[in-house]
Amino acid sequence: MGNGHLKTVILLLGLLGAASCGAEPPVASSNPTPAFATDDERNTIEVFEFASPSVVYVNRYQVVRDRRSLDLHSIPQGAGTGFVWSEAGYVVTNYHVVEGAQQLSITLPDQTRWPATVAGLAPDKDLAVLKIEAPKDKLHALPLGDSNQLSVGRKVLAIGNPFGLDATLTTGVVSALGREIEAPNRRKIHNVIQTDAAINPGNSGGPLLNSTGELIGVNTMIFSPSGASAGIGFAIPVNIVKQIVPQLIEFGRLVRPEFGIEFAPERWARRAGVEGVAILHAPRGKPAANSGLEGAKRGAWGTIELGDIIIALDDAPTRNVDEFLAVIESHKPGDTLEVHYVRNGKLRQTRVTLSQPEL
Repeated sequence: MGNGHLKTVILLLGLLGAASCGAEPPVASSNPTPAFATDDERNTIEVFEFASPSVVYVNRYQVVRDRRSLDLHSIPQGAGTGFVWSEAGYVVTNYHVVEGAQQLSITLPDQTRWPATVAGLAPDKDLAVLKIEAPKDKLHALPLGDSNQLSVGRKVLAIGNPFGLDATLTTGVVSALGREIEAPNRRKIHNVIQTDAAINPGNSGGPLLNSTGELIGVNTMIFSPSGASAGIGFAIPVNIVKQIVPQLIEFGRLVRPEFGIEFAPERWARRAGVEGVAILHAPRGKPAANSGLEGAKRGAWGTIELGDIIIALDDAPTRNVDEFLAVIESHKPGDTLEVHYVRNGKLRQTRVTLSQPEL
């Protein structure tokens, strides 16, 4: 007997028992699940009803001055979706939803609107955390899942609030894992979830959920020449979100271990015929300089002499700054990396111990 039939039998037995002993029968839900719904439909309805109170509407404004009266006015500049992270009033959305905003507001599911401030931004991961001063009883945080447990074919649900009127739902499956997309600052976001659940521009920043109502990703973009959903959407995995959001709340930015170099333009390494990260400057007292790495120098005739070019960290190639930072972000202060670099055309190695960043 299926779970749906079993629930129906239990409910009928409960009603008969209540009638025989003179007790009041249970009060029916104001929005009951139709009896003819399939098990999958029931699950979809239950997840939507559970999670939609957590989904909010994010609006950004530009402040302009009236030429005649000189009064300041807030003009809507764009909008997106977000979701409640905690009862402390923190809301997560995409960085590109709030980028360049001069004022922000958040509309909760009960249609109350609250001014929002930026708690932290991570353009590298297209994530932002906002803060509102709403009562705790209006804030419903989502339970966090584990994106490492996902597999292709798993059911997913995307909830958005594209027009600030009410939550909307689309469903689909995990189409692929381990994808890469480009963040607003052109950094690569790795291990992204691809889904065929329709993600439209107004749904950016909304939650991607599994069939138990857990957050497994943050909807961030679609791949479509027309700008409309074409069955290819992407979400930032919740395991990345769980690492980044606490940093944004505490420090206001993404915090990574310190290697201690300033990057030279990527064309410098190409000019030397090397695929790697050229060091512009390695400040004294920082991990890189302590391990003997050197930056560029000015020659006797005013010319710039190329410094060291890092081509790999441990066994991971660092053909560009993005690959270099991806390795650093996967470690913590105190970790030691084997650094492979080129100096004056010769391959060398050294070991660099990452330090705690200055905050």
